[in-house]
This record gives sequence, structure tokens and C-alpha cells, in this order.
Amino acid sequence: MAPSIGTSTSRVDGRAKVTGLAKYAGEFAASDLAYGAVVTSTIAKGRIARIDASGALAVRGVLAVLTHADRPKMAGRDDDYHDDVAPEGGSPFRPLYDDKIKFNGQPIALVLAEDWETAVFAATLVQVDYEADGFSTDLRARLEQAHTVDKPQKPRGDAAKAFAGAAVRHEAEYFIPAEYHNPMELFAATVVWNGGGKLTIYDKTQGVQNVQRYVCGVFGLKPDDVRVMSPFVGGAFGIGLRPQYEVVLATLGALKLKRSVRVVLSRAQMYGLSYRPATIERVSLGANAGGALDAVVYEAVAMTSQHEDFSRNDAGWAEQLYASPNARYAHRLVPLDVMTPCDMRAPGAATGVYALECAMDELAVALKLDPLLLRLRCYSDRDQESGLPYSSKQLKECYRQGAQAFGWDRRSPAPRSMRDGSELVGWGMASGVWEALQMPFSARIVLTANGHAEISTAATDIGTGTYTIVAQVAADMLGLPLDSVTVKLGDSTLPTAQVEGGSWTAASVAHAIVNAADDVRKELLSVAQTMPGSPLSGLAPDDVVLVDGALASKSDGGRVVAVADVMRHGKMERLEKERSSDFKEDDKHARNTHSAVFAEVKVDEELGVIRVTRVVSAVAAGRIINTKTAASQIMGGVVWGIGMALHEEALTDHAFGRVMNANIAEYHVPVNADVHDIKVIFVDEPDSVINPMGIKGVGEIGIVGVAAAVANAVYHATGKRVRDLPITLDKLAR
Repeated sequence: MAPSIGTSTSRVDGRAKVTGLAKYAGEFAASDLAYGAVVTSTIAKGRIARIDASGALAVRGVLAVLTHADRPKMAGRDDDYHDDVAPEGGSPFRPLYDDKIKFNGQPIALVLAEDWETAVFAATLVQVDYEADGFSTDLRARLEQAHTVDKPQKPRGDAAKAFAGAAVRHEAEYFIPAEYHNPMELFAATVVWNGGGKLTIYDKTQGVQNVQRYVCGVFGLKPDDVRVMSPFVGGAFGIGLRPQYEVVLATLGALKLKRSVRVVLSRAQMYGLSYRPATIERVSLGANAGGALDAVVYEAVAMTSQHEDFSRNDAGWAEQLYASPNARYAHRLVPLDVMTPCDMRAPGAATGVYALECAMDELAVALKLDPLLLRLRCYSDRDQESGLPYSSKQLKECYRQGAQAFGWDRRSPAPRSMRDGSELVGWGMASGVWEALQMPFSARIVLTANGHAEISTAATDIGTGTYTIVAQVAADMLGLPLDSVTVKLGDSTLPTAQVEGGSWTAASVAHAIVNAADDVRKELLSVAQTMPGSPLSGLAPDDVVLVDGALASKSDGGRVVAVADVMRHGKMERLEKERSSDFKEDDKHARNTHSAVFAEVKVDEELGVIRVTRVVSAVAAGRIINTKTAASQIMGGVVWGIGMALHEEALTDHAFGRVMNANIAEYHVPVNADVHDIKVIFVDEPDSVINPMGIKGVGEIGIVGVAAAVANAVYHATGKRVRDLPITLDKLAR
């Protein structure tokens, strides 16, 4: 049987998705289902003076209107609202808890009705009077209130002195606006009332056990009475890491009515959820005449809410990429009257590496060096902060293979020197870096006598292909064909799993499966060795392998016993084993994934319209379990990076504190016409140090560096440096 790991395997859940058999949070049925529609605030800060729900309650079919003054009991302590990925400090938002308004678009009432249309109509009849307070949603207007966040990057040397004395200096400010996730699936929760206070909750989430613990804390419920399920998720990439307010409101409704309730947010209401925070990145780079870095000074200033401090590592990515004897980093936050930001694909890196890599490009221009050559001269084989070598770092090979596939050696260095008819052609590149993380996960294997295996874990598949890689790993470890493996995910009653994020799921769940499969193999061997005349007598567990439905000696193919015969001999209808992933503590190596991104743009010289016509992304991310789904992840990240560079921007009217383009018509994202040729290269990167299977994960690295590569290409095409994203034709015309 050919191995499955490392192959281009189609999704095992693909048929269910394309035929509509896959169900999402807002699609599960219940015989007694009621529907909820959310009323949101129209001010950014203040308090609710009065809510008049009489008009809504007079509508036929309306069952109740829940407000802070008329709702089931909720917890009163902040600790009860903290979830697994909440910021350590601050006070988490409590939906419908009191009369205080913290941000525009805050949920303030839930209308419950027999059908969705009635609930939505009745919600428009709820009248609200406010006592408004002064507020600010403008990052730049509150910079003087920024406070410093402790970050792990420590200063090295005297960066200010080294920068001042550098032969060539570059100093600039880069800006990334607030960006919203806009997953295809709307946020929804269906809470099924099972009687006796027991609830089954179908929620759009990246962590069912996180939501289960959160709901139990908020409502004082017993863990055995709450089951959270999310078998399929229609996109998330960060916004589903924390429980969103729809699950609280749907649970409130179910507890109030003692019947099942569904709440589905509108697209506009999803702009009242979390987002990538607007960030100002200030970068200073000093180098000698040969291009070696003398100093790196990096300061990030980002927005957060008044009630929680959310931050990620924007500033310190140069530590993983480039050698410099002097460095200083700072990260500051500006509290605003907004909802707390959250993780968005490659949080911190997507924004921080954008600024760093644009600054490196500008330094290359000042040095009159090829941008790729500059990066090679500054290359570091060690983490600059810790001094540790990498478990593996094939970034140089990413540069080489990416440049060769792109044709970088044909680049004319002068801006505006390459053309295609009436269009200016620009080539840009950037480095990418992300963390190679791994977390404790558990997995259960149930092997039946008919040669079928069921693998279960509470991990969620947010569209990345987790169902498929779980099946592939299990098939290889158990010696079964792929179609003899069934996978169960996204159920809080299954073995423990962390939220799906950070690119840690593949490595973490794979090793839990390997450990459980080892236990299966050991028990089968112990039973097989009791068979009369067993060909496996005297062999140790490490001497045998599961292959082609049999237990066989690694060194002697003639010594083999069919698993079915073993289980029949042991009178075993099923064999069940559950294990966790365990990773050795390693304080001797730094662990990261890396990439090199090359982009081509064509810019209409008269109109300023920008097209990204080619992208090559060369990625070093350890062992790739599935080349097809992994390549899809990188391509998706590239498309997202194109959107970050040229399209995405939440426009807030600061007079009202409201996002004005809260829809996917005016909040621009790349569509088919914006996406052209994307080539993904996986650079071979064996890594026996990071974990036994050498897996790193690819979910995040695909976006990192893309926006910078596009921005650098736009400069090369036009000679115009735009440092505030997105790069639009009006900015090129300034």
C-alpha cells in the first residue's frame, strides 16, 4: 500500500461540502426552533436610557424581547467571561449584561420570534434612547494616550547610537488600516433545548471546548449539560478563536424560552465583531556601505479597546530574519471606544513583516543593491534575541528556488524601466516568517475487526483540510487504505483539543494520532504473540509495523499476521486507544517557518490601475502532509495578501464611531478578476528536531510578506512609494 502522507490527496470531506451534506452552525434543525434577531447600538459610548420593546412585542409571532433588564441570569465576575485566548488583562465584553455602551454596533437587544422574517422585522420596531458620552475611534487622534506593552524582544547594543552613525539610513512610517475577516459563513449559533436544562449548541467557532467552557462560566451551567459542536466552519482564520456574542444571545434565548433558538448575524453586524487592528509601524534601519545591518529600531502603535488590551508581536520579526548587533523594539497600544481586536491570519506577522520588508526594500534602493542580495547579506542562521540556531531554516533555498521560478535575474533595477505596452511592470520581493508552534492535543482511535478505524478529536476544521490530514496520518500509522478511515471532529465531548489557530493543529493532532496508533500496534502485537505458532513471537513493538491490514516484521516480510486474525483470536470486536501529543521541551533551538515571495504587478500608466499578474511563493515549512491542501492554504494566503496590499480597508466615520463600509460590496476584497498566476513551491526541509514527524504547519505563513512584495513591486513599476495600505490609484496620483 502506497503511503498517504506527503501526497496530493483530495479532501475527504469534499463531497459533503459540494453536495450540501455538510451542515454549518445556522443549518441544524430542531422541532421547536425559535429565531432571534439582534438589535445593535447606534452610538459608540454612553448608556441606554430607555428601551421600548412594545412595538416589537405587539407583532404576531414575537415571543420575547431580551435586554439587559429582562434576560436570564448571567455571571458577574470577569473571570467567568475569560476564554482560552482572551487577553490576560482587562474586562471581557459581556453581551446584554448592563446598560453601558462600549462600541457602535454593540448588541443591546434580542428579538425572539417563531420565524426569522418576523424577528428581523420586529427588531426594527425596538426604540432606544441613549445618554451619549464623548468618544474616540481614531488611532491617530489618541496617540498621546498610547501605553507600552511588554513584549519578549529585548534591546541589544545601542540601537540609537548605531543608527545615527550608520553609513546608510532609512527611516519611515507605515500604516495598515483595520481589516475585517469576512468569512463566507455568517456567524451563527443554534442552541437545541434538550429538556432538563441540557443544551446542544452548534456554533461557528474555531474551538468547541473553548466555547463550552465559556458558556458554562457565563451561565453557571454544568459541563455535562452543555455540548458544543462545529463539524464544519465556512471560514474563520482568527475571528472564531474567541466565543462571539451570537452564542451568548442564542443561549440566553433558549434559557428564557426553554426551547431551541437560532441566531444568525447579518453581514453588517459582523463588523461589530473583532478585526485586525489598525497599526502604525515605525521602522529605522541603519547599514554599512556593504549592506550589513548596523541597527534596527522598530516601534508599533496599534489600536485596542477601552476594556481589553489586545496585542500581537508586530515589532520583533527582524530577530528571526536578519543579523544586526544593535536592535530596539517597542509595542504600544491606544485604547479606543471600539470592540476588542482579535487575531487575523498570521497576527502581528502579516502587519509587522509588511513594514519590515518594505523598509528593507527602501534600504536596498538607498544602497543601490538588489533587494534579494541585501537580504542574503543580512541573513541570520540564529535567532538574534536568544542566539539559538534554528531547528531548520531553509530560507536561502526559498530565495533561490523562488527567484529561479520567477525569473528574478531578468529584473531591471531602475523604477519605471520595465513595460508591457501601456502598462508599467514592477517586480518586488519579500521574506516571510512565522512561528512553528505545537500544542497538547488528544486523539482517540477505534479499530474494528472488519478493518475500519474511526479517529476522533475535538479539533475543528476551519476549511484548512484537518479532516483530510487526520485521515492520512491515521491511514499510514494503522496500515489502512484512506477510505477505511472515518474522522470525527468539532465536538466538545471528543478528546481534548486546543482552538484551531497559529498553524499548530497539523503537528499537534498528527502526533496524538501517532501515539494512539503506537498503543494500538503494541496491544495487537501482545495478542498476536499468544496465537499458536505466531510468526511474530519474540519481536518487540518497535520491530513490527501495521501495513496492508496486517501486523508485520519490519525486517522480515514473511513474518506477518492479519489484524483481523489477531482480533478474532483475542475475541476483540473493537480496540480503542486514546493518547495525547507530547513534545520534548527544547531550549536549544528556535522554531519558525519561512518563505520568499516574489510578485509582479502591471500598472496602467494613465489610470493607475494595479494588477498583480504573477506571484511565486517558496515556502519552507518542514514536512508537508498533503501537498494539495497545503498548496491551497498558501494560495489562499497569497490572495489575502493581495487584498491587504490593494483592497482591504475598514472606513470609519469618526464622528459616529461607525464602520461605513460594513458590507462586501464596499469593503473590497480580491475577486476572480484580481487573481492571476500563483505558483507555490514547497522547499524540502527535513527537521527531526522540532518533532518526530518534522511537521511545522502552513496555515499562517502564506500571507506573510505578500503585501510587502506587492508594495515593493508597485514602487519598482511606478517609482512611487506608498506606505499606507491599501495602495489605491488615488494614492499613486498624489
